[in-house]
Amino acid sequence: MPDHGERQLLLLGLLRHQEMHGYQINEFIDEQMAFCVDLKRSTAYYLLERLRHEGYVTEETERTGNRPERRVYRITPAGETHFQALLRTNLATYTPPTYANDIGLIFHHHLPPAEVRTLLETRRQNILAHQEKLKSLATVLPADHLAIIRHHLIHVAAELDWIEEQLS
Repeated sequence: MPDHGERQLLLLGLLRHQEMHGYQINEFIDEQMAFCVDLKRSTAYYLLERLRHEGYVTEETERTGNRPERRVYRITPAGETHFQALLRTNLATYTPPTYANDIGLIFHHHLPPAEVRTLLETRRQNILAHQEKLKSLATVLPADHLAIIRHHLIHVAAELDWIEEQLS
């Protein structure tokens, strides 16, 4: 997938649903997609500008009453074509996950075994908390998010199985 392809796919997909201003896009991502997307606000604005420059979205400045001006973004026909290409690539691609937290396992022997166990038990509690958060999100997010949540829950269950194996 091209650089930022997943993020461009997300932004174009949101704009495909409806025109939005940047703050609205960022709020939607923060409220409904933060569990599966790491997209900083500044990166979203950078990518929107890049998509505009490439002709995939248009930008129009509007003002309502005494409120500050805001830029409203709309997908273009070229943006729709780009969205379709990114979507097809994304659905067909498998990128093996990497686990940054595993790096510590390479060096765990530099700590006393009892401390390693305590730290892994703390990790287990953090995983369980994340699992509960995902389960609660499944009750409040739109139905089209459920497949993603289920995917994450399956990975979390595998992570819990693995950590239980390490602790036994």
